[in-house]
Amino acid sequence: MVHSSKRRWLILWTMDTWTNVKQLFFISFQHTHTHTRTQTQAMSAPITAVLKTLAISVCRLWRECARRLLRTQQSIEWVSALEPGPSDSHSLVRALAEELENVHVLPQTVLYIADAETFSGHEECHGQKRARKRNSKETAVALEKLLPKRCQVLGMVAPGIVVTPMGSSSNQPQEIEDGEAGFALLFPKIDGVKIHTFHFFKDLKNRVFDESKFTEAGLKNNPELRVVLLFAYNSWKPGANRFLHQIINCLNEKSIILAGGHVESLTSLISENNAEAGNSCGVVGLAFSGPQLQSATVLLDQDVIDERTVEAAMQRLKAANIPEQNTIGFMFACVGRGYQYYKTKRNLEADAFRKFFPNVPLFGFFGHGEIGCDRIVTGNFILREYNDIKDDLLHGYTTVMTLIHLGSTKANQV
Repeated sequence: MVHSSKRRWLILWTMDTWTNVKQLFFISFQHTHTHTRTQTQAMSAPITAVLKTLAISVCRLWRECARRLLRTQQSIEWVSALEPGPSDSHSLVRALAEELENVHVLPQTVLYIADAETFSGHEECHGQKRARKRNSKETAVALEKLLPKRCQVLGMVAPGIVVTPMGSSSNQPQEIEDGEAGFALLFPKIDGVKIHTFHFFKDLKNRVFDESKFTEAGLKNNPELRVVLLFAYNSWKPGANRFLHQIINCLNEKSIILAGGHVESLTSLISENNAEAGNSCGVVGLAFSGPQLQSATVLLDQDVIDERTVEAAMQRLKAANIPEQNTIGFMFACVGRGYQYYKTKRNLEADAFRKFFPNVPLFGFFGHGEIGCDRIVTGNFILREYNDIKDDLLHGYTTVMTLIHLGSTKANQV
């Protein structure tokens, strides 16, 4: 941060400069009222030049100060909601409205996920699709109005939520399989890392997917691409499974971490209100590029049935040696797992994650299918197999655990 003495100097200098600016404006105003038009124009010219110079000095100083501060604030922040509140809005919208001013980063990319039932409104049932979509969009608009206009936004809803409470990355993550909950991950601009959103939807008039769209989205011919989070929506529609396989097969390379799952629906405005996209099935996601990125995933398949086997999977993830600082964890689980799957033992997978990764915040959802496998990408090391057989990335009744390390954080000094 800026030292207190520097900050005090900056404020005093700016106040003095602004006082001079106001005095010059007052002088200019007096000249305007006490002299003829010609005299005023002649005398105000040098004053106007001074005003411009002073204004430029102030703007440059604040811009430089802001630039230096932003370079020191490159850690992920998040806002989470775990408890229901008044029915007029979703708890995540209220949490963002209350907490966003306390966040110490300027978000460039935002990923938010909320529970599907309450985000779409308590009073509706699944049969009233038109009402649900309208209310989901209204909630999404209210949420996204709170965010900076220029940031990338990706928003979804899912049957259940995995969320770490605010305050500390070491807080115990919670598996909320039923009830109101959500989170918003706030990614600032990070030196050496590029994060961008993408959106592909099935063209109802064309059975062949145009693979040039991958290049346009930075998912092909990008040697620094390390991690892709994928989320399929409207997976129940005809042709959705085939379309998802097309996307996955094009991205299934050992040098890239792929992880994600099937969500209930897409709510974010990045869909640009495209009616065709809303009526079709599609895939959205976040792509992370940069040489400093490190990532690993493990698959908890149907053989993982108790605390012992869950912890064995976490040990495999731990063996990847991903640094915990400036790292975020994701958990993408099937709605068939959780409380009932583990014979009434709640929060088992999230608790096991916290045991092995005490300082990594964990986020995710319970959905309708999972994407991922055991894979490691760390710097120049990539876990490869001695054959060209592609990994099976699409699963059901499983959980995919993911770590993404965004590089070392900058020292908080300028």
